[in-house]
Amino acid sequence: MLYRQKKDTYIRNYDGVGYITSTGLFNDRTVNESGTVFLCAVNRTPQSLDQLVDKILPQFVGVDRETIYNDAKEFYDILVEDGFLVSGETEDELNAKDTGFTYKVFEPKTIKEDFTPTIQRADSDTELFLEEHFKDKPHLTSFQIELTSRCNERCVHCYIPHKYKLYDITPELYYSTLEQLSKMGVLSVTLSGGEPMMHPKFIEFLRAAKKYDFYVNILSNLTLLNDEIIAEMKAGNVSSVQVSLYSMNPEHHDAITAVKGSFEKTKAAILKLVENDIPLHVSCPTMKGNKDDFKEVLAWCHEHKIRAQTDYIMMAQYNHETENLANRLTVEEAGNVIKSIMEGDEDYQKAILEPDFVKRCNEAQFNPERRLCGVGVSTCCMVANGNVYPCAGWQEMVLGNLKETPLQEIWNNSEKIKWLRGLKMKDLGGGECCNCDKAAFCSPCLVRNANESPTGDPLEINRHFCAVAEKNKQIVLDWRKAHFKEV
Repeated sequence: MLYRQKKDTYIRNYDGVGYITSTGLFNDRTVNESGTVFLCAVNRTPQSLDQLVDKILPQFVGVDRETIYNDAKEFYDILVEDGFLVSGETEDELNAKDTGFTYKVFEPKTIKEDFTPTIQRADSDTELFLEEHFKDKPHLTSFQIELTSRCNERCVHCYIPHKYKLYDITPELYYSTLEQLSKMGVLSVTLSGGEPMMHPKFIEFLRAAKKYDFYVNILSNLTLLNDEIIAEMKAGNVSSVQVSLYSMNPEHHDAITAVKGSFEKTKAAILKLVENDIPLHVSCPTMKGNKDDFKEVLAWCHEHKIRAQTDYIMMAQYNHETENLANRLTVEEAGNVIKSIMEGDEDYQKAILEPDFVKRCNEAQFNPERRLCGVGVSTCCMVANGNVYPCAGWQEMVLGNLKETPLQEIWNNSEKIKWLRGLKMKDLGGGECCNCDKAAFCSPCLVRNANESPTGDPLEINRHFCAVAEKNKQIVLDWRKAHFKEV
């Protein structure tokens, strides 16, 4: 029997903890130190069980071959059953079974499954695991590379001022960054912009990223997608493409992008990727220009088996200009979105009706000693000029520049990243948030605070989001109260 890692499965050894994730299953697993030896023996080359045992046996003392053989067979068969590995008698059989992601059998995440009281979000298994595992020993596992700050759209809500969208990353810097990421054991690399497909070497860059066996994500508006790019995505087994679709009304979508015809291009590109079985994630940021449109977008995505989410959170531009916030939903408008999502979410409704729900909401508190933010623990990003930031929207918080300093040194020694890692909930607003009765409905964010603060202070509480959390709580509790009256 031969065993092989599936083409959409990725394996890493994080300080003795084995980690395996599948972009096709949208799932992951962790194993202990002994299991890590077994896990890291398997790769993308077919190996017999005897070959695998030959690799494993020398790493254990006092364990006979038969025991290792039986344990290995059980271990690998479980991973085959769970969809992470493929097994068979011949390489042709392995290839036939390793079909990869396909929309023909995929059931997407829906509103019902994705909903949380604060915000719609994508799967977070990987992120949650990594943050927990590395909370006391930060280890870079996910990195975003801005290929170009240039963009062919002018989205009214964008947190990057358009006047700064001027630069392409140099090939030298890009390839050097990939090499550094590989040596640091990074799992996931996201290629973004601006609009990444505007970079003249986008296809070359995409091809190079896959050579390092990264889990490759692409953030794009897809208006520049062509057959050559699709072919490279398929050849490189791109793990995920994320795109924003603002409305099924072309006029509403185009008004947000400020580019006539962008809706038809994006919609056609989405359908083209579905046709080619390339995993997609559609985001529908909700703002004044499309506040009544998100349900239609999510329904259309569900029809085509595409994962989709909505998001009513908008932050100011990173230079503290706030013109884009003219498009942000008011508290009342955000409340209408929250109510609409909740009323269509049967699972969340069941949770709201639990006998102790109100008690749990009222008792929910932020732990003063809880880490305030996950940035700098397992993730960070860079832009085209080489600057490294904690996250994409926080471009005033420069941790270092890769043209001057190696990434490993920035990650280990940047004074700013050390400061971020040391922040606790008690530091936010002088501890005010730790005594708030809306904790169950709030998700504090340093970059949102920093961008909207005139001084750029990330610890200054953003009162708009406080008001949204209060509205969220009110809507939920009012719905619960009304339900029991009706009953």
